[in-house]
Amino acid sequence: MKFGFIGFGSMGRAIAEGLLARNVCAPEDIWACAGHFDKLKQTAEALGIHAAETAAEVAAQSDIVIPAVVPAILENVLRPVLPALRDKIVVSIVSGWDYARYEAFLEPGTHHISTIPNTPIAIGEGVLACESTHNLTDTEYAQFCDSFGKISLIVPVTAAQFSAAGTLGGCTPAFAAMFLEALGDAGVKYGLGRAAAYQMAAQVLVGTGMLYLESELHPGVLKDGVCSPGGTTIRGVAELEKRAFRGTVISAIDAIEG
Repeated sequence: MKFGFIGFGSMGRAIAEGLLARNVCAPEDIWACAGHFDKLKQTAEALGIHAAETAAEVAAQSDIVIPAVVPAILENVLRPVLPALRDKIVVSIVSGWDYARYEAFLEPGTHHISTIPNTPIAIGEGVLACESTHNLTDTEYAQFCDSFGKISLIVPVTAAQFSAAGTLGGCTPAFAAMFLEALGDAGVKYGLGRAAAYQMAAQVLVGTGMLYLESELHPGVLKDGVCSPGGTTIRGVAELEKRAFRGTVISAIDAIEG
């Protein structure tokens, strides 16, 4: 499969890096265009991919076309290539553009699916929320899952859930990074070197996440497994509860969704 990016900002590049890191395709199978061609050329040379001057060139060279521009300019950027997209698999990563909105804009018969990725997709450890409503054929959907499933956890959701899923998957790496930084600061406060503190905290986040995914134990059970009666961990948990740790996290999601 050949992949084409119409727009190549941070998220487009993250997906391209993930595809290359997990050997989903070779660098020569990726094409990209962007508003600032000189900057694009530098990025493309670093990755070994093709830099195209127009969206038409990207569409012509690709099997899977990934619109990756900011929402405000999507219609102007895609309108000239709408006929060319009819023969492609369109995998959108543009916020706010769900299946219904694309269906009203794209030419009839264009096969498309709307997704929201997050930045860890760059190393093949992303989350990709995708709208369960799409019009890909069974073969096309299998190709989509085969390609993107190697660089992310694909989570199909309904149209009503799409925005919240995008927020939970797409925005919260920032929250996780803040938690990682805070844990590192706490380790440094008590004498650990910063590099060691960050490494330990990062592995705790990775390991706990993988433990949940493999065991499917309720997070409360995982928490309880570390909290001995009268022990040290439960005192820390109680302090977090006193300071509305969980409520604050939920409020952060509320601030985005509201």
